[in-house]
Amino acid sequence: MVMWVFGYGSLIWKTGFPYDQKLPGCIKGYRRVFYQGSTDHRGTPDFPGRTVTLEPAEGEICWGVAYKITRKEDEETALEHLEVREKQYDRKEYVDFFTDPIATSPVVSGVMVYIASPDKKLNKNYLGPASLEAIAKQIISAEGPSGPNKDYLFHLEKALLQFGWEDEHVMDLANEVRSLLSDGEHMAA
Repeated sequence: MVMWVFGYGSLIWKTGFPYDQKLPGCIKGYRRVFYQGSTDHRGTPDFPGRTVTLEPAEGEICWGVAYKITRKEDEETALEHLEVREKQYDRKEYVDFFTDPIATSPVVSGVMVYIASPDKKLNKNYLGPASLEAIAKQIISAEGPSGPNKDYLFHLEKALLQFGWEDEHVMDLANEVRSLLSDGEHMAA
């Protein structure tokens, strides 16, 4: 039995588990948004950071990487790792994965992806939408055991661009964070 996992956030640049194949591509009908609070990696319970989740979006695509795991012991290792790492994400979906966004037939079906739902009863860390400036200010201020929240954003932006993918939400947010950090430096001078 082969297991596939789709990464659309930090899994793109930092996997943390053994895999047999790494396949860049996309899933359809979702978009990546910085709506999930992180109280265990990029923030704290008192000051949550923001990480990405997926929200349904008709006609949109979300670029990322699918990881193929074929050995049973690697699958167990991956699941143990992911259950800890993604514990603040309350849903697992199984989606179709494409390497070509205009293709009608998926390359792989049944790819597992972790999603943080907007249901506050199931996902107490869901922060939801906010203005670009408000999200950027929260990201600038937040830091957790995995490091500053802004590093997560900049790593994601860099990883996407290395594949040649432009994600408007990620790029606009990264530019807003850089602008606010630059303004802060001018005010401090």
